[in-house]
Amino acid sequence: MATAAVAAAARGAGARAVTALRDGCRTATRGRSRVGPARPMCTAPGTAPDMKRYLWERYREAKRSTEELVPSIMSNLLNPDAIFSNNEMSLSDIEIYGFDYDYTLVFYSKHLHTLIFNAARDLLINEHRYPVEIRKYEYDPNFAIRGLHYDVQRAVLMKIDAFHYIQLGTVYRGLSVVPDEEVIEMYEGSHVPLEQMSDFYGKSSGNTMKQFMDIFSLPEMTLLSCVNEHFLKNSIDYEPVHLYKDVKDSIRDVHTKGIMYRAIEADIEKYICYAEQTRAVLAKLADHGKKMFLITNSPSSFVDKGMRYIVGKDWRDLFDVVIVQAEKPNFFNDKRRPFRKVNEKGVLLWDKIYKLQKGQIYKQGNLYEFLKLTGWRGSKVLYFGDHIYSDLADLTLKHGWRTGAIIPELRSELKIMNTEQYIQTMTWLQTLTGLLEQMQVHRDAESQLVLQEWKKERKEMREMTKGFFNAQFGSLFRTDQNPTYFLRRLSRFADIYMASLSCLLNYDVSHTFYPRRTPLQHELPAWSDQPPAARLPLLQEAQAK
Repeated sequence: MATAAVAAAARGAGARAVTALRDGCRTATRGRSRVGPARPMCTAPGTAPDMKRYLWERYREAKRSTEELVPSIMSNLLNPDAIFSNNEMSLSDIEIYGFDYDYTLVFYSKHLHTLIFNAARDLLINEHRYPVEIRKYEYDPNFAIRGLHYDVQRAVLMKIDAFHYIQLGTVYRGLSVVPDEEVIEMYEGSHVPLEQMSDFYGKSSGNTMKQFMDIFSLPEMTLLSCVNEHFLKNSIDYEPVHLYKDVKDSIRDVHTKGIMYRAIEADIEKYICYAEQTRAVLAKLADHGKKMFLITNSPSSFVDKGMRYIVGKDWRDLFDVVIVQAEKPNFFNDKRRPFRKVNEKGVLLWDKIYKLQKGQIYKQGNLYEFLKLTGWRGSKVLYFGDHIYSDLADLTLKHGWRTGAIIPELRSELKIMNTEQYIQTMTWLQTLTGLLEQMQVHRDAESQLVLQEWKKERKEMREMTKGFFNAQFGSLFRTDQNPTYFLRRLSRFADIYMASLSCLLNYDVSHTFYPRRTPLQHELPAWSDQPPAARLPLLQEAQAK
């Protein structure tokens, strides 16, 4: 990704500064005795004021080098329509393609999350007797991002990295950020112990974190934060565990009571983004003789109307098997539930199912019966879904299917990463980090004052880069320097990932996806050990057409 190119370029800029530093050291120590212990770097080339001037000269030189590198990086922008690989996989081995429905085959407009938020808020008021004053809160699509954790006991929302560390500055109680000092006191540091993390599927038992992995969970996070905000601002005493449960139940009821489904069916053009390319993807696979199936938690009539809108009234002809109200992830683990056939009027039939027939719709069931009836096993099956846990985790860990994650946020993040402002900021941020790493050996007071100024600038730039993506929580994929917990799970459970299914149209059905060999930390030279060749940016091949 562009970050790798930026990092490589920054290392090149840092290498120039380091080389200049070494040259200065050799000049300053020329003719001096080498008697005495070896030092990691040279001593100051003169008095403390000289060292201060010297450090700022290195800073300015690195800054100039960074500015010279930006045009080269800008010539190798990322393709938002590319498919990215965590694991080597050849489409020539795939005979059967499976799909989730929501946010995989179909995408929704911004109006849907507002609908879910408003409906759940009204259920809190009307059925759970919450204050009518919370009706003043409206859905803010720019507040939360996917993958956040919620501490049920403390009623705080936060972003956690792959190593269970909280990203300071991203902890929110209600709609207000919690000061870093309070977070550190609350958690006795910034690390969340394993036993306090959410369970395998991101769920909470009431005493642990809850991770919000579903795109539908964005209104839930926002509603939780708004109600928390109301209680806090009005000094209303409440039990955070009860609030979490009531909001969760209200969001669930928006789905299970049919509120969301009826609203979408009544105004399908308002809520569903017409995706002409969805049919193009399905048609391409059918033309190449691939079998296809659909497994979704959504109800039959809802799926039928949506698919008729985006694919056509003959949509079922493209699928060999269609399963609705599957209740994933239980579908992948519970061996007890048999399939039921759904007739054209949506009525459940009591027939025993001996074969899953093309053109029919089935409800419930389980994956073990599915495998028995179809024989579709192992790595010849590729299943796509947007929920890392409910859609993909069990399939890759227990059944050996290949998996593809649909991450709609990827496209917008890549477009941001392609901007000159982002590239300039990240290149300089990486370079400045390298300078700090090298110059920290100078412990005199004047040098330390300079380093403190650099650290302050680095902190400000980190906050700026977070704001490029989301003012409160930053990127879905990164904290300040580490992958997010979301990305860790994505890397583990998805062989490939992309912004939408339409990305498949850019690849041949026999294409092999090769993951980039990203260097491990011990495979990279330290900033001080950069060879002269590292002064040139190592840019990835351009993927843009």
